[in-house]
Amino acid sequence: MESQVRGGTRWKRFAVVMVPSVAATAAIGVAMAQGALAASFSVSGQSFKVTAKELRGEGFTQYGALTEGYTLTGDKVHHPVAVSSFAEAHIEKMCQSVVTPNIPVIGSVTLRLEAGNSSKEDEQVFAKNLQLDVEKLEADATFEGMEIGVAAGDLNKGPGMQGGKEQANKFGFAQQSDRAVLKDVKQTAWATTAGTFKLPNLSMSLHKGKDAECY
Repeated sequence: MESQVRGGTRWKRFAVVMVPSVAATAAIGVAMAQGALAASFSVSGQSFKVTAKELRGEGFTQYGALTEGYTLTGDKVHHPVAVSSFAEAHIEKMCQSVVTPNIPVIGSVTLRLEAGNSSKEDEQVFAKNLQLDVEKLEADATFEGMEIGVAAGDLNKGPGMQGGKEQANKFGFAQQSDRAVLKDVKQTAWATTAGTFKLPNLSMSLHKGKDAECY
């Protein structure tokens, strides 16, 4: 496994580019909570991976959609996704990683974020009105108050359809539940939005190559 990168002129310049994105993400979260931004946007050309020891959510909804975005060369593309949403969620031991490929001289670089590494609920990641555009998911899941086959436009146990640039059929298949518990989560996604996103003990690191991905 590659060790965490430290020092080096090029790495410092790369970090200067990446670090402000964390602040920008926080600002977007605040704006969304205040209703200033739509909860849908054109996604980047990079999917990202997320793992969690456990996710406990209230008000779960899920439906299929096409999310609009770009390739890394700027071409328009649509990704089929399962939009998974929670009115509220607590996440224990969350890891998120994204790989930026083909950087001149350096090669691939992995940005890795970790937070909420605690069994105490008030020290875990907390999200409100959380929506995930998921491409792949693996987990041990338990649902309470499950309803399968609901029309997507009639979801009422959690956040509804995103709208904005999203392409989804409000008469299409959906499912929802009062509560959901997902353990040993492995997920690949194209986008995440939340009205509130609290990340206790956030740690960010940059690594050469792809060995530092969350899975």
